[in-house]
Amino acid sequence: MELRAMNEQEIRDWYGQEFIHTFPPNEQKPLAFILDLTARGLYTLLGLYDGASLLGYATLQTAPDCPDYVLLDYLGVTAGRRNGGLGAHILSLLGKRLDGKARLIIEAESPVPGGDPAENDLRTRRIGFYERCGCRRVYEIGACGIRCQAMTLGDPGDLETLTAAHRAIYGSGRPDITIPLGPDETPAPAHWGKHT
Repeated sequence: MELRAMNEQEIRDWYGQEFIHTFPPNEQKPLAFILDLTARGLYTLLGLYDGASLLGYATLQTAPDCPDYVLLDYLGVTAGRRNGGLGAHILSLLGKRLDGKARLIIEAESPVPGGDPAENDLRTRRIGFYERCGCRRVYEIGACGIRCQAMTLGDPGDLETLTAAHRAIYGSGRPDITIPLGPDETPAPAHWGKHT
């Protein structure tokens, strides 16, 4: 298995065959948005491949002014290969790839008080997965119309620096991002206008 950057055709294939079937509409960055960020060197799509077969993926977003921080935008394992440890394997490979050069910021949907029990259970398990992989909770954020738990892989370092870098990665053009999100604040709708 090899974790490597995808080329443009592989990104387009991933988007049409995997991404739009895996993530809810309000969390789906438009393909044009992803390709633009990639062309500007701010976004990297890594695929975990076994030969030519895509097993899983991780997308990483950065900001030019914050080389010490990387946002794990999406992490996924292809249908039929889930629940076999590949997600943890990808996180481990990312940790080795960054190897002290940058801190990895992760966002996972937070359970919603009074929300759907099955969805809350899934969100709790997802946060638990990241914690078992060595991630630490830092604060909650609002993103894409949902409340998320922000985490870092390993030590978060200085919280003020982390928060500033997290904001910088999104930039000022994202009105749907609130970092951190207070307990009584409501997340703004997704920037790209898709709703669930």
